[in-house]
Amino acid sequence: MEKQEVVAKIIEAVGGKDNIQNAWHCMTRLRFDLTDRTLVDEEMIRQLDGVMGIQYAKEQLQIVLGTSVHKYYEILMQMLELNEDAVPAVQENEKKKDFITWFMDMVSGVFGPIVPAIAGAGMIKGLMGGLVALGVISNATDTYKVIDMLASGVFTFLPFFIAASAAKKFKTNQYLAIAMASIIMYPTMVDAAKAGEISSFLFGGMLPIPVFNYSGSVIPIIFAVFALSYIYKWVDKIVPEAARTVVTPTLTIFISGFFTLTVIGPVGIYMGKALAWVLDTMFGISPILAGFIMGLIRPASILVGMHHAMTPIALENFATKGWDMLMPMMFIANLAIVGAACGCYFKETTQKDKSIVLSAVLSGILGITEPALFGVLTKYKKGFLAATIASCVGSMFIGGFGVRLYGYITSSVFSIPAYIGPYFVWAALGWIITVALSFTLSYLFVVKMDRK
Repeated sequence: MEKQEVVAKIIEAVGGKDNIQNAWHCMTRLRFDLTDRTLVDEEMIRQLDGVMGIQYAKEQLQIVLGTSVHKYYEILMQMLELNEDAVPAVQENEKKKDFITWFMDMVSGVFGPIVPAIAGAGMIKGLMGGLVALGVISNATDTYKVIDMLASGVFTFLPFFIAASAAKKFKTNQYLAIAMASIIMYPTMVDAAKAGEISSFLFGGMLPIPVFNYSGSVIPIIFAVFALSYIYKWVDKIVPEAARTVVTPTLTIFISGFFTLTVIGPVGIYMGKALAWVLDTMFGISPILAGFIMGLIRPASILVGMHHAMTPIALENFATKGWDMLMPMMFIANLAIVGAACGCYFKETTQKDKSIVLSAVLSGILGITEPALFGVLTKYKKGFLAATIASCVGSMFIGGFGVRLYGYITSSVFSIPAYIGPYFVWAALGWIITVALSFTLSYLFVVKMDRK
């Protein structure tokens, strides 16, 4: 079945064009906001070629299509006669979402589209870090500096990427959103923060504008664009139509920018620091307990498509502390899922089913675990239990030995060079323990026990 036909069937199965409020995609899933969920024919979707799974995260419909999801999405936009940059009208039922649903939906919507950029740049940083640790290249050479520019630019100017993505999520003008990023990232602000000589600028000689280095920050720009989306609509509503072309963006930039510099930006920075404090406290109390909690929730969060909620936390850690302990635990969870899927291989009886498992395992090794989760572990629930147990044990182990990363990188086999350094031995032992335990438990739970 051709992709065009699959997409046409998906549109039909979700209740037609009129039932689709909004549609976007992350690394492996098409995500829909629908008007009436009862119109969805789930069984029809599951039978389509290329569909690995279907589920709801609260009110959001997610269809797992794998790493080629962007191709389906492009066809979907054409069939829906929508421009990816278009700003659809706000639907009434979006206002009825509870805070947790809104927050998770917001995070996945904002970070999903920019994952390729941060993952690609993170991979380069990880590989370079490994080469430096091995002494293959010196970080004082021009070659290193050039490659570092290729990798670090994304993270230094991360607010611009987040602003562009957040504008689509919050349905506001993308270029005004990028203007908010340019305001907080302007050299006057960044250089003053780096110099550390002043704590604020005085506007009008009276009102303090707090000085912070927003490079690599996450929370401030998200909430800045969120505020912009309302300020823009309010300004556009009160300005006469004949003057909107010039007056609306002028007032929006001034009001939103001033509000961001005086309130949202500082609050966002302190929120990031508070979040870092909570994590530091948790790891300070017991890194093993922190590993258990992370290992427990990570597989389930991937299953329901809310794993991107961890991304801003990790990025804040890198920006504020220069290192992070969550990313290694995310890799452990991926390995646990891969090992559990391997164990389920011996349960399959047909060559087709065995090939599906092998394909899912390969995908998981490369960092995409949805095929293993939806194609294998949702079929064998005890396999998912095995993955969760191994994820907890592996995360507790590396947490106890303080395994950390010094740059964002995808959780795949290609991330291994980034661990080269003082924690590599403990990281490697954690990987071996996790895969061995998840495979063994999955084999025992799914194969041995089910044959009795």
